[in-house]
Amino acid sequence: MRFQRGPIYLQWALFASAAADIPYQEYILAPTTRILSPVSIYQTAGDVQNAAALLNSNELGVQCNRSTTFSGNGSYVTLDFGKNIAGGVSFHVDAVSGSNDSIGFTFSESSMYISAQYCDAVQNGAFDLPQWFNDTTPGHYKTGHNFQRGAFRYLTVVHNSTASISISNVTVYWAASPEMANPAAYTGYFHSDNEKLNRVWYAGAYTNQICSADPTTGVSLGAPFAGWYYNYTIANGSSVLLDGGKRDRIVWPGDIVISGPSIFVSTNSLEPIQNAIDSLFLYQEEDGRLPYAGIPLGAIQAWDELPLQFIDSSGLANVSTLSTLSDWGRGGMSGHNIEANSILFYTLNNALKLAAVMNDTSDFSNWTLSAASITTAANNLLWDDSVSLYRDNDTITNGASATSYPQDGNSWAVISGIAKGERAVAISDALKARWIRPYGAPAVEANDGDTISPFATGFELQAHFMAGHPDYALDLMEFMWADYMLDNLNMTNSTFIEGFGRDGTPLYPVYNNDPRVSHAHGWSTAPTSTLTFYAGGLTMTSAAGETWKVSPALGGLKTVDASYETPLGSFVVSWKNNTSGLSGTFEVPNSTTGEVSIPLAIGSKRMVLEGPKSVQEIQLDGLSTATVHGLVGGKYTVTVV
Repeated sequence: MRFQRGPIYLQWALFASAAADIPYQEYILAPTTRILSPVSIYQTAGDVQNAAALLNSNELGVQCNRSTTFSGNGSYVTLDFGKNIAGGVSFHVDAVSGSNDSIGFTFSESSMYISAQYCDAVQNGAFDLPQWFNDTTPGHYKTGHNFQRGAFRYLTVVHNSTASISISNVTVYWAASPEMANPAAYTGYFHSDNEKLNRVWYAGAYTNQICSADPTTGVSLGAPFAGWYYNYTIANGSSVLLDGGKRDRIVWPGDIVISGPSIFVSTNSLEPIQNAIDSLFLYQEEDGRLPYAGIPLGAIQAWDELPLQFIDSSGLANVSTLSTLSDWGRGGMSGHNIEANSILFYTLNNALKLAAVMNDTSDFSNWTLSAASITTAANNLLWDDSVSLYRDNDTITNGASATSYPQDGNSWAVISGIAKGERAVAISDALKARWIRPYGAPAVEANDGDTISPFATGFELQAHFMAGHPDYALDLMEFMWADYMLDNLNMTNSTFIEGFGRDGTPLYPVYNNDPRVSHAHGWSTAPTSTLTFYAGGLTMTSAAGETWKVSPALGGLKTVDASYETPLGSFVVSWKNNTSGLSGTFEVPNSTTGEVSIPLAIGSKRMVLEGPKSVQEIQLDGLSTATVHGLVGGKYTVTVV
């Protein structure tokens, strides 16, 4: 036995050594070993002797030196793992006094649903049943592959007979991110002088790890309260990116717009993303339609031709005829919708870039004309100057109720470039004016304005940065993601909830079953990539960062360090912002080229850029931004005074 386990211990020792070289590893929530033990006792009830012994465990799957004894029906202990985790339970039965003793386990992400009778829910309509081990005798037990739980912080161990049973060594095999040999081996990092933002960045990274899982453990769609099973194969490969950890264990492509970039800048573990996207190609319709959820996308041309068919004489796509239209949870997707058209405009412009890379320009003219018609028509038909926002669609009159001016559509108008300059600034101001402190930014288009959606607000974060309001974005991250979504007592303090009420109730109004809400949802992780790309200013402008742009937007932050990796190498920035000006360094792979663009504070006089080939000094009188093009790879020092 010792010789068999030796290589495993050596492997984890090497992982731990490698982790020691990762900057800011103290913020990483992912474990360096997959065998996890509870960190504290949350509560006990009934006749339980020596509950604290359950905090002592080992990786051998054998009896520990001390046991916990449960006597009588309904006695239980709730174990707290200190953070949201995922996986299957193992334990050792040390002794039993009867012939029909059973031990059960219930799971909950939130402390709101801790119970000895049931788990939180993966379906609408009811709670999930406990997982029972019946007629136990002394020996080692573990859950089957189908019964690992996709996300939970609290594990309740319950006894349901009149006799007594002694157990020990309760552990969980952390099954998330199976593609990663060492889940804590991040390739990217972020750090600032704001501890709340640091925690948010790493919690977002960890949330996406919880949402990456074995593709054979997809969601069960069976009847509520009839047990739960993770037994559906949803993709190929060793790991796939899911909608949520506990629930919706299927591929939802829209979520990847948020979760994908956040994975890239943190773990850079891209296999789950690739497998998720590949799974969609299998179900593309002949007319080009793609599933809003499920398993590969055929020709790029077919995908783009479908929405172009719906552009009518107004210059906008009319989505009313899409009878099966499904969005992220909002209602009212109809007519010449600002969100749909902004995303189409954004997609067309990116399709033009992709076509150039692929050397396929056959549709250039059609896509260019369509994009031009969308931006002109959206600004002419949907803009309401009285509230500085776009109406949801052209069936709504100016001055309508607040729910007619969507968060998602207005954010996407800025992101896509339909709204630029002063109009983008006005949208940013108008969205900020709707914030509900201390909870977040409302998605007024969802459930009559009762919903706060971290998914939709993730796009708002980008819009604030792009409008030149980094302080708005940073403030929103602090009070919504850090103060509420991490530190609220009903949260996991480690992963991000999928949505909640505008009154701060940690229940998602989209559902009719409160325990169903997911507390680990990849679509809620926008701050992780946003802080890197915008606050750190570290962006790629072509594949793998062959070309790049460095443009930090620190807002009120005094320091920012950020880095990520591509196949070309590491991209690194380090900034300091004080009363004397901005200074910092950035380093990019030698094989790349790019530009630096520094937003200037009022009164900035001079920028010095020292690089591998030269030192440039730029006079800044009258400039709002200092930009230098044609830079080669290497290390640079920037000083603005």
